[in-house]
Amino acid sequence: MLLIGILTGLIILVLLVVIHELGHGIAARRNGVVVEEFGIGFPPRAWGKKIKQSVLGKNVLYSVNWLPLGGFVKLQGEHDAAEKPGDYGAATYWQKTKILLAGVVMNWIAAIVLFTVLALVGLPKILPNQFSVSGDTQLVTKPLTIVAVESDSPAQKAGLQSGDEVLLLNNTDVQSPEELSSATERNKGETITITYSRNGQENSTAVTLRDENSDKKGYLGVGTNQQLSEIRATWSAPIVGAVTTVQLTGETFAALGKVAASLGEGIGSRFTADKAARESGDEALAYASNSVSGPVGILGVIFPQMQQAGIKPLLLLTAIISLSLAVMNVLPIPALDGGRWFTMTAFKLLKKPLTKEREEKIQTVGFVALMGLIVLVTIADVGKLIS
Repeated sequence: MLLIGILTGLIILVLLVVIHELGHGIAARRNGVVVEEFGIGFPPRAWGKKIKQSVLGKNVLYSVNWLPLGGFVKLQGEHDAAEKPGDYGAATYWQKTKILLAGVVMNWIAAIVLFTVLALVGLPKILPNQFSVSGDTQLVTKPLTIVAVESDSPAQKAGLQSGDEVLLLNNTDVQSPEELSSATERNKGETITITYSRNGQENSTAVTLRDENSDKKGYLGVGTNQQLSEIRATWSAPIVGAVTTVQLTGETFAALGKVAASLGEGIGSRFTADKAARESGDEALAYASNSVSGPVGILGVIFPQMQQAGIKPLLLLTAIISLSLAVMNVLPIPALDGGRWFTMTAFKLLKKPLTKEREEKIQTVGFVALMGLIVLVTIADVGKLIS
């Protein structure tokens, strides 16, 4: 199952990057820039063929490469200083902007489509204020399910089993693990009535709760799980998909800002002798580390878990990663689309020529920094796996 999860994640990640690069290629062709190659994966090349006429233009080399880490599109004259007809560098500022940001737009569109599909079949409610159209929305709340029963516990003595869905406690709704925990604590040592559903049939049983919880096994002695509530729509599904994408884009920017602030606080605390500041910095670094996953964490942990959870969580994860790719590529990070656009814009505003040598230096420094960050995140991911 782990291998299937990793392969599923790899295919999805490559597909999302291919969609991103296809956006660049289509925008380039529409703006008079020659597309030389469209590749899946990174060299060395495993297979390649020139197609006389395709959606990306004439005589484009389509290739499949050995390193399955995404994809790329190669344009003629990719440096800003190139001047020949058909060169990327010969395009206008507005044309270059459209080419650079087309990949971002494609990833946002992919996220909107996926959220729209989920809105039709059941979009998990992951935000407190998640958008929906009141006249065309059904909110489906998943029941609280028992996933483990402690040996010799009140729950086991009462005949409760893993898979039972808890409905009522003393004729009061119980809709979350927190509500169940609070209710059992309030009634500790007493006999209560639990109403539950098993295989679609509703049952009730009397349970005498424990009067202490020193071993942290709970007064009832069960482990529970609750799936996220779902939003289901019909005609408004595309609207829900689009607005949800906007909402999560804002949440992603906010989360990145918090991670960056935590990272800055953690690094800054290394230069102080104050014990409290260093402890606070350690907590900030731990938060930043736990909030970010690299290729190892995504492929080795997240995708296998989601793949086992079912198609809806897998689609949700795919939509969120597509959205995250869009957000990351719009940031002014050298070597990424936003960084290239920012560099091009800065030199235009300064009215200085962006020579091939300058551009290569800027992008190389950005690429090395980006690879360094990926290595650090990967080390952290491996540490989480073996700890």
